[in-house]
Amino acid sequence: MEAKKCIEIFNRTIDDYHVSDHIDARIINPFPQESFEAILYQKCWIDTVQWHMEDLIRNPNIDSDKGMSLKRRIDLSNQERTDTVENLDDYFYNEFKKQGHENSSWNTESPGWVLDKLSILCLKIFHMKEQTKREDVTKEHIEICQHKLNVLSQQQQDLSISYHELLEDYKTGKKVIKLYRQMKMYNDKNLNPELYKNSSSS
Repeated sequence: MEAKKCIEIFNRTIDDYHVSDHIDARIINPFPQESFEAILYQKCWIDTVQWHMEDLIRNPNIDSDKGMSLKRRIDLSNQERTDTVENLDDYFYNEFKKQGHENSSWNTESPGWVLDKLSILCLKIFHMKEQTKREDVTKEHIEICQHKLNVLSQQQQDLSISYHELLEDYKTGKKVIKLYRQMKMYNDKNLNPELYKNSSSS
């Protein structure tokens, strides 16, 4: 799928979230279940909810219990984000696993994680645009945010080109797709000592 189409789905997701603009809003995925588009929508929804949880937890006046609850939600969200990216990579792996030859090189980043960056960039662009439209700030603030917005937009263009080049390299066999799982340990009750120690003592 072209980067342009992925970005359109990400932007649609962000717009849909901001209808209610609430971290507990229910996701209504408009795409067929288990389709590539549905995974992209789910991925960006997770990112968008987490973006706002990260804002909330940085409130200097937040209640400590609420802050801890949010921190645990963010940890779970990070795991969901990783799982969703790996679902995207499974799609790409099945698409390109028969390509490549003994002289093919590997890429340091998988296409799923490139799309992860594109999703986050869409969020940054959305919220930076909001900053350029504020009426309660100085002209200098607007100018600084507009400059940042221009940089983010250029970064989005550059990353889109890199994404297409990577997929083309897979198609031609110049590069061979190889997946490494993140293998996060902090949420795993068998790998995090704070979890398995408490589990065995209870």
